[in-house]
Amino acid sequence: MAVKVWTQEELKKISASLEGKDPEKAIKWAVDNFSTGDLALACSFGPEDVVLVDMLVKINPEARIFYLDTDFLFKETIEVKDRIEEKYGITTERYGAKITIKDMEREFGPELWKSDPDKCCDIRKMKPLAEALSTLKSWITGIRRDQAPTRANAPIVSWDAKFNIVKVNPLVRWTSEDVWNYIRANDVPYNPLHDQNYPSIGCGPCTNPVKPGEDPRSGRWAGKEKTECGLHK
Repeated sequence: MAVKVWTQEELKKISASLEGKDPEKAIKWAVDNFSTGDLALACSFGPEDVVLVDMLVKINPEARIFYLDTDFLFKETIEVKDRIEEKYGITTERYGAKITIKDMEREFGPELWKSDPDKCCDIRKMKPLAEALSTLKSWITGIRRDQAPTRANAPIVSWDAKFNIVKVNPLVRWTSEDVWNYIRANDVPYNPLHDQNYPSIGCGPCTNPVKPGEDPRSGRWAGKEKTECGLHK
């Protein structure tokens, strides 16, 4: 059976048809149009991603879910991963860097995340992500339009030219309040650091708590012009 090749125009029409509909509709479209082996959710175990785990597993209990282990994740992030796996009876797929932290320090010097954060993200996030996506034809992410100016025009469904893959963003129209209402209503496990002024959580060395009223992503790479790790550019 021939595998469907989606054109950008087709994806634009599909994305437009999903505007205003519940996120589950976008997930159901992805599940219906890609085999379980060809579709996966990229999960950082943030609020949006744990919501998507709950939605996706209810639609397809066999769905693939992967995460990027940079070796700098908070212990709380690993703990919520374990809680998610236990609650939903799933096993998430781990992708990590091919180089150890010690070897990275020997090659690039200590604390690369300070001297060259883009290089650190490339080694510990982008290359593992590329490896994960190389096995897929579509991926689901938890980005929302109001998270950052770089995401303001994110479509629900699109062609991801960077990775040559169909990208599905079911939650783009949701607000943070929508996300947390869903978490509470469905008793979804979440990272307790979110209750300690960490609205956006990445790697330990590059994530700080934020003060009330500050941009939720201002705690990421604080003091740097960097605002994205590159996963969603």
